[in-house]
Amino acid sequence: MVRVGILGATGYTALELMKILLRHPNVEITTLTSRQEGNPHVSSIHPQLMARLDVSLEDLAPETVAARTDCVFSCLPHATSAAMVMKMLETEVRVVDFSADYRLRDAETYAEWYGHKHPDPERLGKTVYGLPELFGSDIPDAQLIANPGCYTSTSILALAPLLSGGFINSTDIIIDAKSGVSGAGRSPKLTTLYPECNESLSAYSVGRHRHTPEIEQILTVSSGQNVQVIFTPHLVPMDRGILCTIYATPIKDATEDRLLEAMRAFYADKPFIRIVDHLPATKDVTGTNFCDITVRLVKGRLIVFSCTDNLIKGASGVAVQNFNLMHGFDETTALL
Repeated sequence: MVRVGILGATGYTALELMKILLRHPNVEITTLTSRQEGNPHVSSIHPQLMARLDVSLEDLAPETVAARTDCVFSCLPHATSAAMVMKMLETEVRVVDFSADYRLRDAETYAEWYGHKHPDPERLGKTVYGLPELFGSDIPDAQLIANPGCYTSTSILALAPLLSGGFINSTDIIIDAKSGVSGAGRSPKLTTLYPECNESLSAYSVGRHRHTPEIEQILTVSSGQNVQVIFTPHLVPMDRGILCTIYATPIKDATEDRLLEAMRAFYADKPFIRIVDHLPATKDVTGTNFCDITVRLVKGRLIVFSCTDNLIKGASGVAVQNFNLMHGFDETTALL
């Protein structure tokens, strides 16, 4: 059994993570942390876990967490996570970090997009990016995994086979992305209050969303080309799910059937990628770790459709994929 801890256990991704791990035959959840006073029982924070998990949330020092665990999932906010994780890494504990703190490759880019100095810059560019479909061979030996963002996973998985196959122009890509409200997290915000977002569809962070450099960086690394995207996210009044509609310019002749065939070949041994003939919808993947993708050719442009559950394949599900690879378990354990 692998002893698991979860840092910042009050949020939506932490809840989904616990629900998945409770199905895992090789996991014991030993430690949950929170800064809330009084050490509340997990069921008082997440009533869905009543009679399923008997652990209280505690405000613990890193060395205490490390002594109780073999692997830690950090669901802490940006910067806060790195400050805790860097202390964990002084021990033999392995870490899957949900924040963006270790996804980007240099401190200047991080400071530009996140607005503060990185607390652990020496590890930038050395941390494995936890997208198993592209970097699966690097994950088993890693002590620290940078878990991908939800928009980024949905976008990158759609574009990687097309860029790698030389089918599209790498600097003329438009990503029109839409996400459910849970993507904004559980902390109260004006824009996600029910009267503000219900019966309304809105764009946000146009031209300055923090996932932009992450998408460009990972696609550049995976394809060996300079990739540039225009990424525009939208808030949709639904609980969960992401749909990306991506526009690209073809650079060689191909039919829709040929493109779908190439994508299926690219993901032939990847259990959580479904290349589909129909137009996918968010409800097709709700509560699953699947990413559904298809393509269409329209008036000389290529349109790619990709959807995921932002809390599962976009966060907690892929984290468990990474955990499984790190510990030698079948990649699909607890996820199918």
